[in-house]
Amino acid sequence: MLFATLLLAGCATSRVSFDNVTPGAPVRVRAEEFRPQGHGPFPAVVLMHGCHGVSKSIRDWGGWFRDHGYVALVVDSWTSRGLGEQCSPGVDVPNTARFDDAIGALRWLQAQPSVDRERIGIIGWSNGGAFSMAAVNGPTAERARRRGVEIPPPGYRAAVGVYPGACQSLTNELSVKPVLILIGADDDWTDPAECQALAARQREKGADVTIVVYPGAVHYFDVDGQPRVFLADVENRNAASGRCCGATVGFDAAANADAHQRVGEFFARHLGGRP
Repeated sequence: MLFATLLLAGCATSRVSFDNVTPGAPVRVRAEEFRPQGHGPFPAVVLMHGCHGVSKSIRDWGGWFRDHGYVALVVDSWTSRGLGEQCSPGVDVPNTARFDDAIGALRWLQAQPSVDRERIGIIGWSNGGAFSMAAVNGPTAERARRRGVEIPPPGYRAAVGVYPGACQSLTNELSVKPVLILIGADDDWTDPAECQALAARQREKGADVTIVVYPGAVHYFDVDGQPRVFLADVENRNAASGRCCGATVGFDAAANADAHQRVGEFFARHLGGRP
């Protein structure tokens, strides 16, 4: 349901909301839609934020997708539940919640006359990257089906994980649609070695999984203006021995430029948009 229109970052966006697909207790999820000029139907991409929530960087990506001919839907899982950032120790949202948001976003886009329901992809950052990859994971779909969640066909056509969390949880599973993973070699928040293992093992099973590891880059390498700093208070299971927390973040211009190029080429190949 469209309930407001506003101007963000110099371009018109629409605030929308949709029901997620949690059986028996659907959540009304807020989102921002970036739509190209014209009637379409256009290919579309769902954007899933990380633990800090929807940021200017995520909205910038939304505008970038719009400028490349996609309807972009930025899903806000946190404020929809009355939550702030979820990076601190001791705060957590059930794993099924964000998956159900992603499938609700897919259903909402499929119902829009401006969207080609056959050409919808998903991209996520950090925590959101885990759920973008889960949205095209065969065993995850089976588990969802057992709790009453059906992914409306044809589902997501392709997925991108940008420094995605939880690679280790998907290493021995199977992506049923193409996946692109982008991560920094020096990322100490999401372990690049775990994502490399995921790509290698799933490719052995025939999955179409590509990974790009950027030398010297860390978490938030695509957040323009982000200084390279150590965030001492963020929860991190990969933190050095004796610590619960802390991770390095920082912008990397070369990695950011390459990531945009690769994401453009990837979705152009699988969704038919402009690279």
